[in-house]
Amino acid sequence: MTSRTANLVTVAGLVSLLAAVTLTAPRWARMLTRPVGGTEEETAEPSAAGAPGKEEEAAGVVERKINAKLFFQSADRRGLVIEERPVAFSTDLSRQLRSVVEELVRGSKIGLGSTLAPETRVLDVFVTPRGIAYVDLSKEAVAGHPGGSEAELMTVYSVVNSLTTSFPAVKRVQILVEDRPAETLAGHIDLTRPLLPDMTVLAASPVS
Repeated sequence: MTSRTANLVTVAGLVSLLAAVTLTAPRWARMLTRPVGGTEEETAEPSAAGAPGKEEEAAGVVERKINAKLFFQSADRRGLVIEERPVAFSTDLSRQLRSVVEELVRGSKIGLGSTLAPETRVLDVFVTPRGIAYVDLSKEAVAGHPGGSEAELMTVYSVVNSLTTSFPAVKRVQILVEDRPAETLAGHIDLTRPLLPDMTVLAASPVS
C-alpha cells in the first residue's frame, strides 16, 4: 500500500468516526444531563403517548407541570393544611424549588391562610449535594410577619414541609434573610441551622 493510499484510508476512517459521534451525540447528551431527582413526575421519562404531536410542535412548546404540595394555615383550625397546586416544571431543582416558594408567597387559592407576607420576595434558592435547600427571602418576610410563636411556627414549616414533601431530594431546609443566615423570623424559632420537616404541625382532622 502506498503512502497516499494509507493517508486516504486514515482520512476515511476519521470521517466515519466523526459521523458516528455526531449521530450519537444527542443520546449521550440526554444521558449526561438527566434532571436532579425530585418528584416521581420530575424523574420519569416522557412516554410515547405523552409526547407532543406535530400539531403541538408547530403551535409551540407545551409547558410541563408538576403537582406540588403547599402547606398553608388552616382557615378554621390550628395547624397547616396541604393544598396541591400545579407548578411549572424545571430540570433545574433550585429553580423548581424557587417556583414553589413563590407560590407560597402568592397565597392559597382555596381560602386557606397565608403564611408569608405578600410583599415577600424570593431572592434565591440553592441546594447542596447533601440535600440541604437554602431559601433566601427578602426583609419583608420579617417586617410583614404578624409575630407570635404560633404564626412563626406556621411560616417556617410551611416552607420546610412544602419543599421536603414535594421533592424527596430535599432533606432539610434553612431559611436566610437578605443573603444572610437569620437567627429567627419573629423571635421564637431557631433558624441558624437547616431544619427537618415536621408533620406534627398539621391541622387535626375535623370531627364529623
